Amino acid sequence: MAYQDTQLTRQQSQSQTVSTNKVLRNTYGLLAMTLMFSAVTAGAAMAMGVERLNIFVFFIGAYGLMFLVHKTADSAAGLLATFAFTGFMGFTLGPILNAYLALPNGAALVMNALAMTGLTFIGLSAVALISKKDFSFLGNFLMAGAIVLILAMVAGLVFQIPTLMLMVSAGFVLFASAAILYQTSEIVHRAGETNYILATITLYVSIYNLFVSLLALLGFMSND
Repeated sequence: MAYQDTQLTRQQSQSQTVSTNKVLRNTYGLLAMTLMFSAVTAGAAMAMGVERLNIFVFFIGAYGLMFLVHKTADSAAGLLATFAFTGFMGFTLGPILNAYLALPNGAALVMNALAMTGLTFIGLSAVALISKKDFSFLGNFLMAGAIVLILAMVAGLVFQIPTLMLMVSAGFVLFASAAILYQTSEIVHRAGETNYILATITLYVSIYNLFVSLLALLGFMSND
């Protein structure tokens, strides 16, 4: 009986490992495609000289499409919704990049932010995957942090307080980093985290926030 129990436990462990690897492979594959698609839409927006969207239009578009992704995540339509969302986010990034590239050292700022974002994502993902540490304890921090950051961001936009906006950017860097650790850990340790579309969206938003926030911080430090 003990031998049978051991065999059953081993089979369950192997099955969970195969399932986890499949979700990771699908997630990173879709993430790579959505990032490339975002780069294309960002380039299109830059070439067309699109102006920065009104903040309310941005929120309506972003959260509306994100809601659509969650509603369709269990069907083939979820993939279309994912590319619609990431394409929209990339398009809104175009005007921001044009604004930075117009600065004297804008190209260097953008490249540095991009490199730092890539290295941070790779490093944090490696920590979660190699260490096998469970970062589920970050869940409560992320929930509270999201509320605080949104309120601070709205206050900064309404009252136009540069220092507050700088703090928000720094907060988003920490928040995005924690989200990457948390989401990767959930895939590794939670058998129920099998929807690679939702996992991709979470990681994509984290990378987007990380890049934009690092860009703002680097611009501030270079007095631009």
